[in-house]
Amino acid sequence: MAAPRDVMGTAEDLADQFLRVTKRFLPHVAHLCLISTFLEDGIRMWFQWSDQREYISTSWHCGAFFGTLFVLINMIGQLGGCILVLTRRFVPYACCGLFTLIVMQTIAYSILWDLKFLMRSLALGGGLLLLLAESRSEGKTMFAGVPTMGTNSPRQYMQLGGRVLLVLMFMTLLHFSFEALMILQDIVGTTLIILVAVGFKTKLAALTLVVWLFVLNMIQNPFWQVPVHRPMHDFLKYDFFQTMSVIGGLLLVVALGPGGVSMDEHKKKW
Repeated sequence: MAAPRDVMGTAEDLADQFLRVTKRFLPHVAHLCLISTFLEDGIRMWFQWSDQREYISTSWHCGAFFGTLFVLINMIGQLGGCILVLTRRFVPYACCGLFTLIVMQTIAYSILWDLKFLMRSLALGGGLLLLLAESRSEGKTMFAGVPTMGTNSPRQYMQLGGRVLLVLMFMTLLHFSFEALMILQDIVGTTLIILVAVGFKTKLAALTLVVWLFVLNMIQNPFWQVPVHRPMHDFLKYDFFQTMSVIGGLLLVVALGPGGVSMDEHKKKW
């Protein structure tokens, strides 16, 4: 029977091999997944213009003008931000704009009082933090060649904040059931999210979470099986693409590594 250390070593070797094969296109897949919920929501604003405007104007008693303005800002902001991210132009501005829209939607749709949706919105913000950290690493500086304090740079703390916020998505998937399978799933899931949060065996843990979350997403949110006219179709579709965005954030963790503020980085100094 193989020792746990041998199994872990084999798993890490497989993860490293996966990264070597996919390193050229993995960041692009991560970007597409990450912005998928914004892209879907921006398109939704276009096709459900009247419904969205009516909801905002009725809920907040702000009138048709401000309801229309809210929908317009959301549609242009999300679609424009997605285009900037995919074309790798003005990414920091796109991230700030998309994060602002998350805050606006959290307030406008009363997500602030729904713990599950709030945690998912925060996880989405974590993905944007990682994207912002990646854009900083790609940026050129006029002081090229001058050594910097890596662990003190804002980028390292963006990666830490992004990792911590991303794992909030998995807190909404824990069942706290007494069934043996559910207990096992909760233990494995909790272990993995702790590993990602503290930055230990980060790439392997994040890649495992990507596979696990993708499988759960396909099982729990099959919006394509529900007729378009039913409200459940939109609910499942919203959850599906939010989950895909968190998968994109985890893929960025896999591609970029945990950053300087992590156990993996500190292990190199031991």
